[in-house]
Amino acid sequence: MYKRVKDKYKQMAFDNLDNDKKFKTVIDKNTFYFYNPVFQEKYESYINSLNETLLVLKNKIETEGLKKEFFETLLLDKENGLRALLALTGFANESLKRLLTVVRVADNKELSKLLYKDKWAKKENGIELSEWSDTKIIKLLKDNSDFRKGIVNLFFEGSTIPFLAQTLPLFELKKLSISKLKFEIPAMIDTLVRYKEKGSYSGKAENNPEALLAMLIDECQLTYEKGDLTELFKRERVAKRTMDFIIPDKKNPKIIIESSFLVTTSSGQGDKSKTEGTIKKLINKYYPKAKFIGFVDGIGWYVRKGDLMRMVTAYDDVFTFHKDEVERFKQFLEQECKKR
Repeated sequence: MYKRVKDKYKQMAFDNLDNDKKFKTVIDKNTFYFYNPVFQEKYESYINSLNETLLVLKNKIETEGLKKEFFETLLLDKENGLRALLALTGFANESLKRLLTVVRVADNKELSKLLYKDKWAKKENGIELSEWSDTKIIKLLKDNSDFRKGIVNLFFEGSTIPFLAQTLPLFELKKLSISKLKFEIPAMIDTLVRYKEKGSYSGKAENNPEALLAMLIDECQLTYEKGDLTELFKRERVAKRTMDFIIPDKKNPKIIIESSFLVTTSSGQGDKSKTEGTIKKLINKYYPKAKFIGFVDGIGWYVRKGDLMRMVTAYDDVFTFHKDEVERFKQFLEQECKKR
């Protein structure tokens, strides 16, 4: 017995020494920041290439003036020409792909003419439309001169198109500026600031669709809660789900609002549309007098019309964040105010 206890304490002491050693290794040999030297050199070469490409372009513009053909040549001849243009303007690659999707599905004559849309985009009705890959965009830039000219026109004149002014957030629209293409100092500073603040801008609660809905409800002096509906929580624990807005409260809901603003497409949209149909049935069962309202918006829904149709059938009424629809929603709330 004594020997077993003694051996146990010896093992514990050994384990403690071993753990101390491992602990000391992490402290003494900590690298603080991980980096792969081979990758670092390779990526630094890529950054230098972009820098040099832009410096050459800057000198050419300073000596010969701003010309669209300089940028067309950039996109055609330089492997990273598009990346250089995006770096110059601060326009994110993902934002460009999303905007191209908008152009492909939007029926706006002025925008289509500016981008020579009929020369590179086939007729698409938006059903199960997928976003173009980087590879496809780069190949089209190399193979199709009209697409190349259209992209250059976008950065030169995009901000003058009313459709884009109404569609793009001002934070993004400001990046389509000739002053940036001229390498003007104030424009370069603007690009730096927008790069720096992009994450903060995207994460601001005020920039969230739900924040606008909350403001509209508050303006109508209606109370609301968020979370689980009382009866669904008690009786349908598996099928229940949290709600974005429950007016006036969870116990006696009169209006139940769900918001779904999607800027990208995903296979999950089909599941979401089916889920909303299930929730609609439960609301009808436990709260037959409540209205189930959906805010469904964004190009993610626009291009997945099959899922969209299933989604909207789940709601008693559907709104978007278009200014006309926001006004209609305010009128809807005002009518509900009077009923109270």
